[in-house]
Amino acid sequence: MGGMGPAPKPEGARRRRNASIAMTPLPPEGRKGRAPKWPLMDDVVLIARRDLAQRKADELELALLEPDLKGRAKVAAEKKADTAREAALILTKQVEAQQQIEGDLWAELWKTPQAVMWQQLRWTREVAQYVRWKSRAESGDLDAAKEARQLGDRLGLTPLSMLRLRWKIADPDEGTAAPRTRRKTASRRPRPDDPRAALHVVE
Repeated sequence: MGGMGPAPKPEGARRRRNASIAMTPLPPEGRKGRAPKWPLMDDVVLIARRDLAQRKADELELALLEPDLKGRAKVAAEKKADTAREAALILTKQVEAQQQIEGDLWAELWKTPQAVMWQQLRWTREVAQYVRWKSRAESGDLDAAKEARQLGDRLGLTPLSMLRLRWKIADPDEGTAAPRTRRKTASRRPRPDDPRAALHVVE
């Protein structure tokens, strides 16, 4: 018959526009237990730079001991040696700082609620890579900061990325709300000696 339109979809096939998306609750107290073993090797690039800088500084130090080195040539050599010593010292401090940051951040991250999912998904190396980039970023490396932001997004370390992963921090009071409601409903029922207990609905 004209004007009636298409037949309605079965109840089970209808989509509710306001239906809530299923979220995986994460424990607000975070993950328990020790952090996994650190899976990455040392930062070989940074360590190699430190070693080369130290070797250059040592060679320039030895050159200052030459007896024929005098006058302006000696002043120039001393200046080069000072610059080399400074570069070696900076790289040494960077290696030490990076190792300290990596250790602290690694232990801290594995106590977060997100770490429960990382453990289930076996994202150990992914978390370690984030820690490596983040430690470089905190030493002033802007390119490393960009990499750290991208990895942090994938690991659910921002509210928006948690939403994309369908993760949420569980409300610690959710487990106690339902029992209180049931007790309140039960208290409304009439007692056996109440005359209203004999009343019933007539159909």
